[in-house]
Amino acid sequence: MKIKAGIIGGAGYTGGEMLRILVNHPNVEIAFVNSTSNAGNLISDVHTDLIGETELKFVSDIPQDIDVLFLCVGHGDAKKFLAANPINDNIKIIDLSQDFRLDENRNSKILNRNFIYGLPELNRDQIKSAKNIANPGCFATCIQLGLLPLAAKDLIKNEVHINATTGSTGAGQSLSTTSHFSWRNNNLSIYKAFEHQHLNEIGESLLQLQPSLLHALNFIPQRGAFPRGILASMYLESDLTLAEAQTIYEEYYSAHPFTHVSRKNIDLKQVVNTNKALVHLEKHGNKLFIISNIDNLLKGASGQAVQNMNLMFGLEETAGLKLKASGF
Repeated sequence: MKIKAGIIGGAGYTGGEMLRILVNHPNVEIAFVNSTSNAGNLISDVHTDLIGETELKFVSDIPQDIDVLFLCVGHGDAKKFLAANPINDNIKIIDLSQDFRLDENRNSKILNRNFIYGLPELNRDQIKSAKNIANPGCFATCIQLGLLPLAAKDLIKNEVHINATTGSTGAGQSLSTTSHFSWRNNNLSIYKAFEHQHLNEIGESLLQLQPSLLHALNFIPQRGAFPRGILASMYLESDLTLAEAQTIYEEYYSAHPFTHVSRKNIDLKQVVNTNKALVHLEKHGNKLFIISNIDNLLKGASGQAVQNMNLMFGLEETAGLKLKASGF
């Protein structure tokens, strides 16, 4: 018996990645893909790389004969969708927007649904028994994976300085002055310095592991001239030796199949088109330097959502997600 999945917002970047995973997932049947703007069109007419992979068409209705519903919609739209379209209580929901990520928004009395923050490297046991998941943000995932092992040992004792660069798909498909090819290509820019919205969920997760945390997270996000992936570098003062830090990180991630500690320097091409996260550590004087990277559309969005689904339904965590980077 296969899990019957529905997708809301199937025409966007995260919806497309969800389809690419689920059409080949051994335990999933795609029941429907909703897109009001594309209803009646073949999915492969929008996501042209899926020609020959599926004959499904987009629909405008929302069938309820499913086991799990993925919300691949914009920020603010998930809450509106659920308020306007009551979903059967027996259907599990995985939301890829930011609407339910923060503590104050996870328990919705209006919707009568409670959401668990879906970062498996932090909340795997809670995810296994959850009915509703708030999928983490892409920057938040990448940065948290670089810091969680320290927080788990109460070792963030100073301010953390973070610089991270994301590809253009991180902004979604809607056009803006900073998403056009002619502006983005051969360009680099900083935005939302010290004020990025993902800082809130990063802070909540670190406090979950290190309640005594009082130190600032200084985050400078950048827009990169490439389509997908995030590379984050961060540093803080630390008394740990490099060997001690590597042991802490390797032990923390030893049971997590997608996050790996590399003793060699890392780059984006190692993770793009995969659900992997890589972390690399260096020691420079009294500074512990951490590099982490992910594919923003996979481990930072749709891949992690499927990873959460696997956990919720008792499947192998890696089912359908053994995707390989090209290396070129």
